[in-house]
Amino acid sequence: MTANSQCKKHRHMQNLQKLILAVLILLPLSAMAQGITTDARHAVVIEVETGDVLFSKEPDVMFPPASMSKMLTVYLAFEQIKEGSLSLDDTTRVSDSAWRQWAGSEGSLMFLGAGETVTVNDLLHGIIVSSGNDACTVLAEMLAGSEDAFAVWMNDKAQDLGMTNSQFQNASGWPAPNQYTTAHDLALLAERTVRDFPELYKFYGEKSFTYGKDFRTGQPITQPNRNPLLYRMDGADGLKTGHTQASGYSLTGSAVRDGRRLVVVVSGLDSMAARARESQSLLEYGFRAFDTYTLFGNSQTVGEADVWLGSKAKLPLIVEEPLKLTLSRRDRSALKVTLSYNSPIAAPIAKGQPVASITVSAPGVEDRKIPVLAGADVSQVGGFSRIGAALEYLLFGSAGN
Repeated sequence: MTANSQCKKHRHMQNLQKLILAVLILLPLSAMAQGITTDARHAVVIEVETGDVLFSKEPDVMFPPASMSKMLTVYLAFEQIKEGSLSLDDTTRVSDSAWRQWAGSEGSLMFLGAGETVTVNDLLHGIIVSSGNDACTVLAEMLAGSEDAFAVWMNDKAQDLGMTNSQFQNASGWPAPNQYTTAHDLALLAERTVRDFPELYKFYGEKSFTYGKDFRTGQPITQPNRNPLLYRMDGADGLKTGHTQASGYSLTGSAVRDGRRLVVVVSGLDSMAARARESQSLLEYGFRAFDTYTLFGNSQTVGEADVWLGSKAKLPLIVEEPLKLTLSRRDRSALKVTLSYNSPIAAPIAKGQPVASITVSAPGVEDRKIPVLAGADVSQVGGFSRIGAALEYLLFGSAGN
């Protein structure tokens, strides 16, 4: 076999070879995470920063959203405020039809009067804190002309947000045919609300709202926020409860502790006490049994690759975005990070060019695959330099000027 054919064979084998770097991150276990169950028919707990699911039970099974629909109504209003087309100081008139729709209703109300003028700021408080169905209808008419038109807007936005298993018929979540959602979709909506509107999200943490007067006594009407987490759990700051006979007692909640934000959704519980207990228990479990680990920082070098016929012998490999993962303390010792690429990497190479990939795997977490980029430009050598570089690679395993 000639030297030329040996070179070609060797290069072919090298290009087919997968270089795998397996890094087992072994950390001491300070506590063993315990499993947990819930009486809720549907439940999910999500770490907001990483998007990792810490607990789930029937997360994609559909159920009536009840008043948790109001989160999407509020999301659309927040979006208009952020874009500048709506202001908290803007006002609207309570239509006679909106007033008649809810007058004497057994549902929760803000107690708006027919013909009165109300601000967007008060309507949002009435929806979030008082869970007012009347406030939802008035806001929907203000933004879309009618509640039916607003429901179309809600469904379009739900699809945009990735809430693919949800459909809404009205702004309040009042029982209606073909109105449904899932725990996963509601968690996604809560997560987007937190991320997209950090300044406006504070509405969800307010514990009471005073509006209107009792027609019998003339005294101001103060209503407490129905979210039990606000009163019993440190760091809780949202979001919305719900209840219908069909869906049972439900809640979408969120809390922050030591810089970590979790979102919980529970549905199908048989009492307000069970709703409070189960939602808090799941959040406490998420904070206690899990932690978030930074695997790679921004633009961090994760390895080096050999270069074929390039002006540099080695190419730094970098990740563009930080990589974080939320794991139970029980499972973190089994975390595995695998770097894969074809070696050697042929020049020319442009900085930022995808040349490799990293796969992250751990028990209970779906494998993640992220691109790895070239950390430098590498030009291709020519002429006699190509012959020298090829021989150098065959003899010493690397080549470059």
